[in-house]
Amino acid sequence: MSTKFAIVVFPGSNCDEDAYYAAKHVLGQRAEYVWHKDTSLDGADVVILPGGFAHGDYLRTGAMARFSPIMQAVRAFAAEGGPVLGVCNGFQVLLEAGMLPGAMLRNRDLKFHCEHVHVRVEQTDTPFTLACRQGQILRLPIAHGEGNYFSEPDVLAALEANRQVIFRYTDATGNVSDASNPNGASAGIAGLCSESRNVVGLMPHPERACESIVGSADGLVIFESVVEGVRAGTLSRSTSTGSALQAVG
Repeated sequence: MSTKFAIVVFPGSNCDEDAYYAAKHVLGQRAEYVWHKDTSLDGADVVILPGGFAHGDYLRTGAMARFSPIMQAVRAFAAEGGPVLGVCNGFQVLLEAGMLPGAMLRNRDLKFHCEHVHVRVEQTDTPFTLACRQGQILRLPIAHGEGNYFSEPDVLAALEANRQVIFRYTDATGNVSDASNPNGASAGIAGLCSESRNVVGLMPHPERACESIVGSADGLVIFESVVEGVRAGTLSRSTSTGSALQAVG
């Protein structure tokens, strides 16, 4: 059976078609758009909050999207252990919705960045990294003006202790440096997961890096990970476990 992706569309989303294309045409899975005013995910196996400018980024990025009716269903899906991926603006929505800790600030140079960057896979026990190698370097594109991740020192320490930092900006050889951090994000954080590990947010765009013809196919492994997990039955939706990954057998 194929994996069903639900791609949430907000007014101003502009990477929804990229996510749909990656899921349906590159991976050959089922994919459906879900309008932000809908109230059901209609049996989805995976939820994606795509990049763009939800509600025109009024107030703050993602600040209005968190009140969209579909977010109640997304929260319930995540509470049951369902895999949720927020990319760029989708990551910002997850932060505003309180599904991930911290906040996004303007890039430290106050400029919009559209370029390829390198990120290092820090943890492989999430639905979106289980097919990755720890320490693997991915070349992915970014396109954002507010990707400067910030959290208070105690929150940052807890994220590190709980292994919730999933992706970190590095250079091509995997070294963390100020020069390799495109937006000034705290500790070079490019992506996080929730305490239950099934909700993941990242600023770079894996859906725009699924075919080598566009400059990189490194993002494909993130989608392959969740498809592999759903097929193998290692992703469990259960309020009693609170865990995204379970051993089989």
